[in-house]
Amino acid sequence: MSMGPAKPRRCPIATPANNEPRINDRIRAREVRLVSAEGEQVGVTPLAEALNIAREQDLDLVEVAPQANPPVCRIMDYGKYKYEAAQKAKESRRKSTQVAIKEMKYRVKIGKGDFDTKTHKIVGFLEEGHKVKVTIMFRGREVHHPELGMKILDNVAAQTTHLAKIEATPRLDGRNMTMVLAPDKRVQAAWEAAQRKAKSEEAAAELQDGASPESGIQVAPAAGEPVEVDAPVTSEAPVTSASETIEPSDGALVAIVPEGQPETNDMQE
Repeated sequence: MSMGPAKPRRCPIATPANNEPRINDRIRAREVRLVSAEGEQVGVTPLAEALNIAREQDLDLVEVAPQANPPVCRIMDYGKYKYEAAQKAKESRRKSTQVAIKEMKYRVKIGKGDFDTKTHKIVGFLEEGHKVKVTIMFRGREVHHPELGMKILDNVAAQTTHLAKIEATPRLDGRNMTMVLAPDKRVQAAWEAAQRKAKSEEAAAELQDGASPESGIQVAPAAGEPVEVDAPVTSEAPVTSASETIEPSDGALVAIVPEGQPETNDMQE
């Protein structure tokens, strides 16, 4: 049995082991389809000419599509390109990371102490950036009273309103009622700002009121506020009830009769 001539094997295009593109002198093609630094198509160009153009611009020639025929090469700053690619990959990994969903379960007949403990744990989960699935578990005939579970969920939502928003509204699923809370940074920032403002106003009010009278500290009046000044104390001559006799310089006697008493004629010149 005769066999025809063997077909030539097609050699695969080798790529660096670290999957980085070839640059500059590592490019093996004789000619490339050149793309300028501005993204414009230059056309098919000999490799030597493309390298010269890149060097004249103090940039690199990067093989961006090695499988094309001829391969596509672009003129760029390869160091900047690697940095931007690493940042994009990091951002992509960050977005793809699944946020852990915590779960907290309540019974319909739960005591206040247990309720406060579980709700405090939910607050901790939200502060750490986790979503929380709140589950109310019904027993027996309790499932016929969903309003009891709804009341608990309302209380939980009210105590976490400064940290989170309701991502999934309460719904009944079999013997369980669930609700999902998600942390909300805008709500948290607004609540923290309100707390700081309240503390600042409280401190200003205490300063304005001043200290107690026992401390001896007085607060100066505000600008433009009238200031009360006590009237000066003047010494007044004591008023006598009896008449007084004053002897003037010429020797005559003058009687001074107090107001309200009748004059007498006992005095003679």
